[in-house]
Order: sequence, then C-alpha cells, then structure tokens
Amino acid sequence: MALTPNRSALLAGLLALSFVAAHAQVFTVGEKSATADIATDFTPTRVPLPTAKLTERGRRELIRNLEAEQGFAHRALPMGAGLVLQANGQVKPSPAEYKKMIYEKGQSAAPGDRVIITSMEVKGDRIILDFNGGPYAKHRFLRHIQFNDAPVSSGDLGDIATGSRITLLFEGGVPEVSGPEIKALLEPLIDFGVKSSEQAYADTLPSALKEAIAAHEVLVGMNHRMVLAALGAPENKLREQQSGDANGSRYEEWIYGHVPQTIRFVRFVGDRVTLVEIAALGKPIEIHNTNEMGDYDPGVPTREVALGDPHPGKEEDKQAAPPSLRLPGEAAPAGGPGKVQFPTSNPAAPIPAPPSADIPSGTDQGTGAGTGMGTNPGMTPSTIPGIGPGSTPNPGANPGTSPQSTPKLPM
Repeated sequence: MALTPNRSALLAGLLALSFVAAHAQVFTVGEKSATADIATDFTPTRVPLPTAKLTERGRRELIRNLEAEQGFAHRALPMGAGLVLQANGQVKPSPAEYKKMIYEKGQSAAPGDRVIITSMEVKGDRIILDFNGGPYAKHRFLRHIQFNDAPVSSGDLGDIATGSRITLLFEGGVPEVSGPEIKALLEPLIDFGVKSSEQAYADTLPSALKEAIAAHEVLVGMNHRMVLAALGAPENKLREQQSGDANGSRYEEWIYGHVPQTIRFVRFVGDRVTLVEIAALGKPIEIHNTNEMGDYDPGVPTREVALGDPHPGKEEDKQAAPPSLRLPGEAAPAGGPGKVQFPTSNPAAPIPAPPSADIPSGTDQGTGAGTGMGTNPGMTPSTIPGIGPGSTPNPGANPGTSPQSTPKLPM
C-alpha cells in the first residue's frame, strides 16, 4: 500500500526521535549528588562547666546576654528542629542523617552565613535556641476565622518558617553557665567570635592593660571604655556627691556581682577610676585608691564637631559660586539682576501737588446735585459763576444747571 506524503513524513519523524532517545544521556540529581559538598566534620569542645545548678537569676542573665546575638555558621544548618548538640560531646544526627535532613527539609544557612538567635528557652537539662526565626511559623488565630466564606487572614505564603533550632543538652541538668560559655559550647556549629567594639579597643592598649582586661581586672586610672571591656556593663549604678555634700563633686559608682559572689565597687570621678573596692565572702575588703596605670595616660576623650562651619584657609571650604548662564570669566552687567536692593535712609521724594481747582468760564461743569457743581471736589458754590451769592439763575434753564454752563448751538 502506498503511503501518503503526510504519513511518510510522520514516520520519518518518529524514527528520528527514537534514534535520538537511544543515544541520549539522562542525569538524575539524587541525595548523594546534592549533598556531596556538605561538610560534616565535627570536633567536640572541652569547656569546663560549673557543678552548681542554674538559678532563676542565672536563667534571666542567659536570656539577656544571648538573645539577638549574631554569629556565623561554621557548617550548613538544616531547617527544622532535629539538631541536638551534647555539651562537650557529639552532635546528632549522624553525618549521613545530617545530610539527609538537609536534602529533605532544605538548608537554613550556608557556611559563612550570618545567623541570629531569635528565641531562647531553658528546660530542665537543655537549652533550646532558635536561629533566624526558628523552625515553626507563629500561629495566628485569625487563620480560623471567616466572614461569608472569606478568610480574614490573607494567606500564609509570607509565614513559611526558614529557621533552624539547636538543642544544647547537659548531663544532669543545666549548670550555672554564662553567656560566653554557651557560645564556646556552640563553637563547632556557630562562630560568635566576632570582635565587639570593646574587644577591638582593648587590642589597641599596651600589653599590661590588655592582660588586665583579659583577666577581668579593673585598675585605678582606667576610663569607662576599659572597664566595659574588662567587666562589661554593670548591674547597678549610683550617682552621689562626695561625703553627702550637696556642693561637693559628683561621682559615679558601678556595682558588679551580688552576694554570695564577689562584689566589686568601681568609683568614677569624671572619666577616671579613682577607687576600687573588692568584697569577697569571708575575706577583708580590698581597697585600691592609688594609680595602677603606671606612666600610661589614656588622655581625655575629645570630639570635634564642625557642623559645616567654614575653616579659614581651606580651599575646599570656600563657598561655590551659584549656577549661571554666563561664560567663565564673564562679568555681570552693572546694575543688572541678581543684586538685592536694600532700603536707604534718604527721605522719599515729595509727592507732586494736585492740579489747580480754578476752571475758566464757558467750560462744561456737568450736572451737579441741584447746585450746579461739577465733579471737582475742590469747587464750592461760591466759586462757580452764576451760583454765588446775589446770582439769579435763568428760569427757563434746567434746574441744577448754571447759565454759563449751557452749551451754545451753532447758528
């Protein structure tokens, strides 16, 4: 049977497709190929931990010092809540399960990405930390409310959770740990080692002061920035006068610690530490009131505020010329626009006198209001001819019109 041209062309196309399919290569992305570059190397930490149990005050200090802290991810962090880190131990799940979690749930942060602690909770033997919003979207009750089959909440597309959660486990319960110790325990996963402004400032000081700040010691003669770098922000501040005298110089006292811990009283006069008192339990109070800085003088902090004021002698501070259509070097015309005309103290020119009120006879004065007066306000009946005293108006004339003002018809 003969094939029509259309059928022969269709058959040729199918043969060509089958030939290409027989020689084509198919590349399938699977779990192994997608997670081949994910590093799972892990080295446990060796952070000495206290034996005392965490108190309520310590819990509040942890939340205050750790929430909103920022760091950088050492490895890829999976989305979800399945990441568990044993204090000074291994991380769970295993490397294979870790890669599978990233493959199935997705990646919350890549190595080197900035992460932030958005939520923290202490429960029994664990500390739960949520990064970048946590693994769960916040629940809103408006999602369950509708009016006339129309939902009140407009969709949940913007509420997709993309954060991660790390659960830090402690054997025997959470001890009395501090914020820096928690950061050290999280070091294999999160790097919090970014220097703060106080740490960067401490690196610029002499070695003796740098060692004192690293040992959290306060020396007489330090300024506020040095004390903040050594001990951080104080728990309490007091501002009083010397010896209670209202006219005496004021001082500021920073208080660190609480009973039964060691308490430090740091007194400032201006920007200098003048007195340090250390009260340890069961020991006499140590008083330091002499200069312990040696020959080093940090100097008085200064600040220069220009506020845009011009400095004489500086070429860049000269005021730039306003924009103009004139060519460079072309002088402005004398008396032209652009100059402000200020008032002078010279007396003003006198106002010219009004024209004379005397009108010659035979001039039309117009019609008056029964008096024959014209419209000139300077004229009176006594000054108009035929209207003054002793004058008799023409009886045949129009009332209110003087004989002199009657127009003469041409003959």
